[in-house]
Amino acid sequence: MNGVMRAVGYRRPLPVSDPESLVDAEVPVPTPGPHDLLVRVEAVSVNPADVKSRSGSDPKGFRILGYDAAGVVTAVGDAVTRFAVGDEVWYAGQIDRPGSNAQFQLVNENIVGPKPATLDFADAAALPLTTITAWEMLFDHFGLTAQSTGTLLMVGAAGGVGSMVVQLARARTGLTIIGTARRGESRQWATEMGAHHVVDRHDLMASVHALVPDGVDYIISPFSKGNIETYAALIRPLGHIAATDEPEGLDLLPLKAKSVTWHWELMFTRPMLLPADSYQHDLLTETARLVDAGRLRTTATTRLSPLNAATLRDAHARVESSGAIGKVVVSTA
Repeated sequence: MNGVMRAVGYRRPLPVSDPESLVDAEVPVPTPGPHDLLVRVEAVSVNPADVKSRSGSDPKGFRILGYDAAGVVTAVGDAVTRFAVGDEVWYAGQIDRPGSNAQFQLVNENIVGPKPATLDFADAAALPLTTITAWEMLFDHFGLTAQSTGTLLMVGAAGGVGSMVVQLARARTGLTIIGTARRGESRQWATEMGAHHVVDRHDLMASVHALVPDGVDYIISPFSKGNIETYAALIRPLGHIAATDEPEGLDLLPLKAKSVTWHWELMFTRPMLLPADSYQHDLLTETARLVDAGRLRTTATTRLSPLNAATLRDAHARVESSGAIGKVVVSTA
Protein backbone atom coordinates (compact mmCIF):
# COMPACT_ATOMS: atom_id res chain seq x y z
CA MET A 1 0.00 0.00 0.00
CA ASN A 2 1.38 3.41 -0.99
CA GLY A 3 0.30 6.98 -0.31
CA VAL A 4 -0.19 9.01 2.84
CA MET A 5 -2.31 8.60 5.95
CA ARG A 6 -3.67 10.80 8.71
CA ALA A 7 -1.86 10.62 12.05
CA VAL A 8 -1.76 12.44 15.38
CA GLY A 9 1.49 13.14 17.15
CA TYR A 10 3.66 15.73 18.86
CA ARG A 11 6.89 17.59 18.13
CA ARG A 12 7.86 18.76 21.62
CA PRO A 13 6.55 18.13 25.15
CA LEU A 14 3.81 20.58 26.08
CA PRO A 15 0.86 20.80 28.51
CA VAL A 16 -2.26 19.21 27.10
CA SER A 17 -3.99 22.59 27.21
CA ASP A 18 -1.66 23.80 24.45
CA PRO A 19 -3.16 23.22 20.95
CA GLU A 20 0.33 22.17 19.78
CA SER A 21 0.61 19.40 22.40
CA LEU A 22 -0.98 17.00 19.89
CA VAL A 23 -1.36 17.88 16.21
CA ASP A 24 -2.81 16.37 13.05
CA ALA A 25 -0.43 15.47 10.23
CA GLU A 26 -0.12 13.46 7.05
CA VAL A 27 2.65 10.86 6.93
CA PRO A 28 3.55 8.03 4.53
CA VAL A 29 1.70 4.74 4.92
CA PRO A 30 4.34 2.30 6.25
CA THR A 31 5.38 -0.89 4.48
CA PRO A 32 5.29 -4.18 6.43
CA GLY A 33 8.52 -5.94 7.34
CA PRO A 34 8.71 -9.77 7.28
CA HIS A 35 6.72 -10.36 10.51
CA ASP A 36 4.61 -7.18 10.43
CA LEU A 37 0.90 -6.66 10.07
CA LEU A 38 -0.38 -3.42 8.58
CA VAL A 39 -3.51 -2.71 10.59
CA ARG A 40 -6.25 -0.24 9.74
CA VAL A 41 -6.88 1.27 13.15
CA GLU A 42 -10.55 1.41 14.15
CA ALA A 43 -10.19 2.44 17.81
CA VAL A 44 -7.51 3.22 20.39
CA SER A 45 -7.38 3.86 24.10
CA VAL A 46 -5.26 6.36 26.01
CA ASN A 47 -2.95 5.19 28.79
CA PRO A 48 -0.76 6.99 31.35
CA ALA A 49 2.19 5.97 29.14
CA ASP A 50 0.81 8.20 26.37
CA VAL A 51 0.45 11.12 28.76
CA LYS A 52 3.92 10.60 30.21
CA SER A 53 5.53 10.56 26.75
CA ARG A 54 3.62 13.56 25.42
CA SER A 55 4.28 15.75 28.45
CA GLY A 56 7.88 14.85 29.22
CA SER A 57 9.70 13.06 26.41
CA ASP A 58 11.54 14.73 23.52
CA PRO A 59 10.20 13.07 20.34
CA LYS A 60 13.24 14.16 18.29
CA GLY A 61 10.98 15.04 15.39
CA PHE A 62 7.33 14.06 14.92
CA ARG A 63 6.22 11.11 17.06
CA ILE A 64 2.96 9.18 16.77
CA LEU A 65 1.74 7.99 20.17
CA GLY A 66 -0.76 5.24 20.99
CA TYR A 67 -0.20 2.00 22.92
CA ASP A 68 -3.56 0.28 22.43
CA ALA A 69 -5.52 -0.51 19.28
CA ALA A 70 -8.17 -2.65 17.69
CA GLY A 71 -8.47 -2.84 13.93
CA VAL A 72 -8.40 -4.85 10.71
CA VAL A 73 -5.36 -6.37 8.99
CA THR A 74 -4.94 -4.82 5.53
CA ALA A 75 -1.51 -6.22 4.53
CA VAL A 76 1.02 -8.71 5.92
CA GLY A 77 4.77 -9.26 5.70
CA ASP A 78 6.10 -12.20 3.71
CA ALA A 79 6.98 -14.22 6.85
CA VAL A 80 3.65 -13.74 8.68
CA THR A 81 1.94 -16.99 9.71
CA ARG A 82 -0.56 -16.02 12.43
CA PHE A 83 -2.91 -13.65 10.57
CA ALA A 84 -4.34 -12.85 7.14
CA VAL A 85 -5.80 -9.80 5.45
CA GLY A 86 -9.28 -9.11 6.82
CA ASP A 87 -8.64 -10.44 10.33
CA GLU A 88 -9.88 -8.32 13.23
CA VAL A 89 -7.11 -7.91 15.81
CA TRP A 90 -6.13 -6.15 19.04
CA TYR A 91 -2.75 -5.33 20.56
CA ALA A 92 -0.76 -2.83 22.63
CA GLY A 93 2.20 -2.26 20.30
CA GLN A 94 5.58 -1.09 21.55
CA ILE A 95 7.30 2.13 22.57
CA ASP A 96 10.13 2.03 20.00
CA ARG A 97 7.86 2.11 16.92
CA PRO A 98 5.20 4.59 15.71
CA GLY A 99 1.98 4.22 17.69
CA SER A 100 -1.69 3.60 16.99
CA ASN A 101 -2.92 7.20 16.73
CA ALA A 102 -3.04 6.95 12.94
CA GLN A 103 -5.07 5.45 10.12
CA PHE A 104 -2.63 2.54 9.77
CA GLN A 105 -0.02 0.99 12.05
CA LEU A 106 2.69 -1.64 11.67
CA VAL A 107 2.85 -4.21 14.46
CA ASN A 108 4.78 -7.45 14.93
CA GLU A 109 2.42 -10.44 14.65
CA ASN A 110 3.95 -11.96 17.82
CA ILE A 111 2.33 -9.31 20.05
CA VAL A 112 -1.09 -9.32 18.34
CA GLY A 113 -4.17 -11.36 19.23
CA PRO A 114 -7.52 -12.01 17.54
CA LYS A 115 -10.09 -9.43 18.68
CA PRO A 116 -12.91 -10.84 20.84
CA ALA A 117 -15.88 -11.46 18.59
CA THR A 118 -18.33 -10.20 21.23
CA LEU A 119 -16.74 -6.73 21.55
CA ASP A 120 -16.85 -3.86 19.10
CA PHE A 121 -13.58 -2.14 18.24
CA ALA A 122 -13.93 0.59 20.89
CA ASP A 123 -14.62 -1.79 23.76
CA ALA A 124 -11.81 -4.07 22.60
CA ALA A 125 -9.28 -1.22 22.36
CA ALA A 126 -9.65 -0.55 26.09
CA LEU A 127 -8.04 -3.84 27.09
CA PRO A 128 -4.71 -4.90 25.54
CA LEU A 129 -2.08 -2.86 27.44
CA THR A 130 -3.73 -3.22 30.82
CA THR A 131 -4.47 -6.89 30.24
CA ILE A 132 -0.87 -7.65 29.25
CA THR A 133 0.44 -5.72 32.27
CA ALA A 134 -1.92 -7.49 34.66
CA TRP A 135 -1.34 -10.92 33.13
CA GLU A 136 2.45 -10.64 33.26
CA MET A 137 2.37 -9.65 36.94
CA LEU A 138 -0.09 -12.32 38.03
CA PHE A 139 0.90 -15.31 35.93
CA ASP A 140 4.47 -14.58 34.86
CA HIS A 141 6.09 -12.75 37.80
CA PHE A 142 3.93 -14.22 40.59
CA GLY A 143 3.48 -17.59 38.87
CA LEU A 144 -0.18 -17.89 39.93
CA THR A 145 -2.42 -20.72 38.74
CA ALA A 146 -6.03 -21.84 39.14
CA GLN A 147 -4.93 -23.62 42.33
CA SER A 148 -3.31 -20.55 43.90
CA THR A 149 -4.78 -19.27 47.16
CA GLY A 150 -3.89 -16.49 49.58
CA THR A 151 -4.59 -12.76 49.48
CA LEU A 152 -3.82 -10.15 46.82
CA LEU A 153 -3.82 -6.42 47.50
CA MET A 154 -4.44 -4.34 44.37
CA VAL A 155 -3.65 -0.67 45.00
CA GLY A 156 -5.81 1.48 42.72
CA ALA A 157 -8.33 -1.21 41.82
CA ALA A 158 -10.58 1.10 39.78
CA GLY A 159 -7.89 2.15 37.32
CA GLY A 160 -7.15 0.52 33.99
CA VAL A 161 -4.54 -1.96 35.21
CA GLY A 162 -6.29 -2.48 38.53
CA SER A 163 -9.55 -3.35 36.79
CA MET A 164 -7.84 -6.10 34.79
CA VAL A 165 -5.79 -7.43 37.72
CA VAL A 166 -8.99 -7.85 39.71
CA GLN A 167 -10.88 -9.50 36.84
CA LEU A 168 -8.07 -11.88 35.90
CA ALA A 169 -7.27 -12.85 39.48
CA ARG A 170 -10.94 -13.56 40.11
CA ALA A 171 -11.36 -15.54 36.86
CA ARG A 172 -8.13 -17.57 36.92
CA THR A 173 -7.03 -18.01 40.56
CA GLY A 174 -8.41 -18.85 43.98
CA LEU A 175 -7.06 -15.66 45.60
CA THR A 176 -9.00 -13.38 47.90
CA ILE A 177 -8.73 -9.92 46.32
CA ILE A 178 -8.55 -6.69 48.29
CA GLY A 179 -8.77 -3.56 46.17
CA THR A 180 -8.21 0.05 47.18
CA ALA A 181 -10.45 2.90 46.11
CA ARG A 182 -11.52 6.13 47.72
CA ARG A 183 -14.64 7.50 46.06
CA GLY A 184 -17.97 5.71 46.17
CA GLU A 185 -18.13 5.22 42.40
CA SER A 186 -14.58 3.84 42.39
CA ARG A 187 -15.42 1.41 45.18
CA GLN A 188 -18.52 0.26 43.30
CA TRP A 189 -16.49 -0.24 40.10
CA ALA A 190 -13.82 -2.30 41.88
CA THR A 191 -16.53 -4.47 43.39
CA GLU A 192 -18.14 -4.96 39.97
CA MET A 193 -14.74 -6.02 38.59
CA GLY A 194 -14.62 -8.80 41.20
CA ALA A 195 -12.84 -7.51 44.30
CA HIS A 196 -13.91 -9.39 47.43
CA HIS A 197 -13.14 -6.37 49.62
CA VAL A 198 -12.54 -2.68 48.83
CA VAL A 199 -10.71 -0.42 51.29
CA ASP A 200 -9.50 3.20 51.38
CA ARG A 201 -5.91 3.58 50.15
CA HIS A 202 -5.41 6.57 52.46
CA ASP A 203 -5.97 4.37 55.52
CA LEU A 204 -4.28 1.32 54.05
CA MET A 205 -2.54 -0.14 57.09
CA ALA A 206 -5.57 -0.23 59.38
CA SER A 207 -8.02 -1.18 56.64
CA VAL A 208 -6.03 -4.18 55.38
CA HIS A 209 -5.01 -5.42 58.83
CA ALA A 210 -8.67 -5.38 59.86
CA LEU A 211 -9.37 -7.87 57.06
CA VAL A 212 -6.17 -9.96 57.21
CA PRO A 213 -4.30 -9.49 60.49
CA ASP A 214 -1.49 -11.79 59.32
CA GLY A 215 -0.92 -9.76 56.16
CA VAL A 216 -1.27 -10.32 52.41
CA ASP A 217 0.68 -12.64 50.13
CA TYR A 218 0.83 -10.41 47.04
CA ILE A 219 0.75 -6.66 46.39
CA ILE A 220 0.48 -4.86 43.06
CA SER A 221 1.63 -1.26 43.30
CA PRO A 222 1.17 1.55 40.78
CA PHE A 223 1.92 4.08 43.58
CA SER A 224 5.12 2.99 45.30
CA LYS A 225 6.57 6.33 46.43
CA GLY A 226 6.14 6.71 50.17
CA ASN A 227 4.48 3.30 50.54
CA ILE A 228 7.38 0.87 51.01
CA GLU A 229 7.24 0.98 54.83
CA THR A 230 3.51 0.31 54.66
CA TYR A 231 4.00 -2.56 52.21
CA ALA A 232 6.69 -4.01 54.47
CA ALA A 233 4.21 -4.04 57.33
CA LEU A 234 1.36 -5.50 55.26
CA ILE A 235 3.18 -8.22 53.30
CA ARG A 236 3.67 -11.68 54.73
CA PRO A 237 7.15 -13.25 54.91
CA LEU A 238 8.34 -14.48 51.48
CA GLY A 239 5.62 -12.45 49.81
CA HIS A 240 5.71 -10.86 46.35
CA ILE A 241 5.23 -7.27 45.19
CA ALA A 242 5.00 -6.09 41.57
CA ALA A 243 5.31 -2.42 40.65
CA THR A 244 4.39 -0.58 37.46
CA ASP A 245 5.82 2.80 38.47
CA GLU A 246 9.45 3.93 38.82
CA PRO A 247 9.81 6.60 41.53
CA GLU A 248 13.33 8.00 41.68
CA GLY A 249 15.45 6.85 44.61
CA LEU A 250 13.04 4.15 45.76
CA ASP A 251 14.43 2.40 48.88
CA LEU A 252 13.38 -1.27 49.10
CA LEU A 253 15.51 -2.15 52.13
CA PRO A 254 12.49 -2.30 54.53
CA LEU A 255 11.35 -5.41 52.59
CA LYS A 256 14.53 -7.39 53.23
CA ALA A 257 13.68 -8.70 56.71
CA LYS A 258 10.75 -10.66 55.27
CA SER A 259 12.69 -11.79 52.18
CA VAL A 260 10.08 -10.17 49.96
CA THR A 261 10.50 -10.47 46.19
CA TRP A 262 10.11 -7.19 44.27
CA HIS A 263 9.11 -7.47 40.59
CA TRP A 264 9.33 -4.67 38.04
CA GLU A 265 6.69 -4.83 35.34
CA LEU A 266 7.09 -3.17 31.93
CA MET A 267 4.89 -4.75 29.29
CA PHE A 268 7.10 -3.31 26.53
CA THR A 269 10.08 -5.47 27.55
CA ARG A 270 9.13 -8.45 25.40
CA PRO A 271 8.27 -6.45 22.25
CA MET A 272 11.50 -4.44 22.49
CA LEU A 273 14.00 -7.07 23.63
CA LEU A 274 12.40 -10.44 22.77
CA PRO A 275 10.64 -9.81 19.43
CA ALA A 276 10.34 -13.52 18.58
CA ASP A 277 8.57 -14.28 21.89
CA SER A 278 4.87 -15.10 21.36
CA TYR A 279 3.86 -14.74 25.04
CA GLN A 280 1.73 -11.63 24.42
CA HIS A 281 0.07 -13.16 21.35
CA ASP A 282 -0.83 -16.21 23.43
CA LEU A 283 -2.22 -14.26 26.38
CA LEU A 284 -4.28 -11.94 24.17
CA THR A 285 -5.69 -15.00 22.40
CA GLU A 286 -6.68 -16.55 25.73
CA THR A 287 -8.08 -13.23 26.94
CA ALA A 288 -10.29 -13.01 23.85
CA ARG A 289 -11.59 -16.49 24.65
CA LEU A 290 -12.37 -15.43 28.25
CA VAL A 291 -14.14 -12.28 27.04
CA ASP A 292 -16.24 -14.23 24.54
CA ALA A 293 -17.09 -16.74 27.28
CA GLY A 294 -18.39 -13.90 29.47
CA ARG A 295 -15.69 -14.25 32.13
CA LEU A 296 -14.03 -10.88 31.45
CA ARG A 297 -15.57 -7.56 30.43
CA THR A 298 -14.38 -4.38 28.80
CA THR A 299 -13.12 -1.58 31.04
CA ALA A 300 -14.08 1.21 28.62
CA THR A 301 -15.95 3.91 30.52
CA THR A 302 -15.54 6.96 28.25
CA ARG A 303 -15.96 6.72 24.47
CA LEU A 304 -14.92 9.60 22.20
CA SER A 305 -14.61 10.19 18.44
CA PRO A 306 -13.29 10.92 15.87
CA LEU A 307 -9.62 9.97 16.02
CA ASN A 308 -7.97 13.37 15.60
CA ALA A 309 -5.76 15.75 17.57
CA ALA A 310 -8.61 17.63 19.25
CA THR A 311 -10.28 14.44 20.47
CA LEU A 312 -7.01 12.96 21.67
CA ARG A 313 -6.15 16.14 23.58
CA ASP A 314 -9.51 15.74 25.31
CA ALA A 315 -8.73 12.09 26.05
CA HIS A 316 -5.26 12.93 27.41
CA ALA A 317 -6.76 15.59 29.69
CA ARG A 318 -9.25 13.08 31.07
CA VAL A 319 -6.49 10.52 31.76
CA GLU A 320 -4.34 13.19 33.43
CA SER A 321 -7.14 14.06 35.86
CA SER A 322 -6.91 12.19 39.13
CA GLY A 323 -9.31 9.43 40.05
CA ALA A 324 -10.00 8.06 36.57
CA ILE A 325 -12.16 4.94 36.48
CA GLY A 326 -11.63 2.38 33.72
CA LYS A 327 -10.39 3.49 30.30
CA VAL A 328 -10.88 6.33 27.81
CA VAL A 329 -11.27 5.05 24.23
CA VAL A 330 -11.30 6.95 20.93
CA SER A 331 -12.90 5.57 17.77
CA THR A 332 -12.20 6.56 14.17
CA ALA A 333 -15.91 7.18 13.55
